[in-house]
Amino acid sequence: MFRALLLEKNESFQASVQTLEDSRLPAGDVTVSVAYSTLNFKDGLAITHRSPVVRQWPMVAGIDGAGTVLESSHPDWKAGDAFVHNGWGVGETHWGCLAEKARLKGDWLVHLPSAFTPRQAMAIGTAGYTAMLCVMALEERGVRPESGEILVTGASGGVGSVAIALLSHLGYRVVASTGKLQESGYLQTLGAVELIDRQTLSAAGKPFQKERWAGVVDTVGSHTLANALAQTRYGGTVAACGLAQGMDLPTTVMPFILRNVALVGVDSVMAPLARRQQAWDRLARDLDPAKLEAMIEEVSLDQAQAKAQALMDGQVRGRVVVRI
Repeated sequence: MFRALLLEKNESFQASVQTLEDSRLPAGDVTVSVAYSTLNFKDGLAITHRSPVVRQWPMVAGIDGAGTVLESSHPDWKAGDAFVHNGWGVGETHWGCLAEKARLKGDWLVHLPSAFTPRQAMAIGTAGYTAMLCVMALEERGVRPESGEILVTGASGGVGSVAIALLSHLGYRVVASTGKLQESGYLQTLGAVELIDRQTLSAAGKPFQKERWAGVVDTVGSHTLANALAQTRYGGTVAACGLAQGMDLPTTVMPFILRNVALVGVDSVMAPLARRQQAWDRLARDLDPAKLEAMIEEVSLDQAQAKAQALMDGQVRGRVVVRI
């Protein structure tokens, strides 16, 4: 038997922590004990049923998990190995990790770097791992600390918080865009040197604006992304990974063909295993554990549903770790 946050949809939607039999675990070649999970934006959408994230019912929520392998028929995994899991449709089409046990595919798992505990790995989670992928995308396009300022949108959220910590550690000058200016102390502690109100970017703007940013990590989409593109300097790069404001992109080709700006899409769900391992190895090297700890709010599995609602209501900053 194991406890899990189960999402059900019959005549109406219901989310509740239930005790389930092991026989209900889905197919997979690795069975794991989950020590910690987390709440990402996608988890919040699924648990509150705000968006059709879940594709199969019933569903155990939780796209991320970290803990220990219990049983394995996969050649790369054995009982006792420490793992971290992100994405791959878990919590959407395959039972997830907001549960004491999960059965997953070994090809989905990354060996937990020795630098991290399972709790720290889930403080990072998909949000932090995505932030690292964004930083890598900027680096691979030649954006260096000496290139100029980096804009991070949605700065007080999970991706934004980790992106600021990573970029500042690597020597970049980071400007944080946020709707929570009362969090200035928090964002400055992470490494932001300047804050701007998100309202300066969230409304419709001119397709071509004064150059400022050498690079951008955007978690917001819509007009915010369009304005960020319009303000990016010649040869700069914008890494886009989110749609908190919307999935539309009301822009023109002008930044791309007149300023040689690159818009790079960053996906974390289906990223190849080698890319995932590279990102986690970089996180172990480039993320300050003290800054990571400053982002964490820890809740129990029984508190996860209420915290998911708070996340969707914009009442959460940083990273929520769920203690299983």
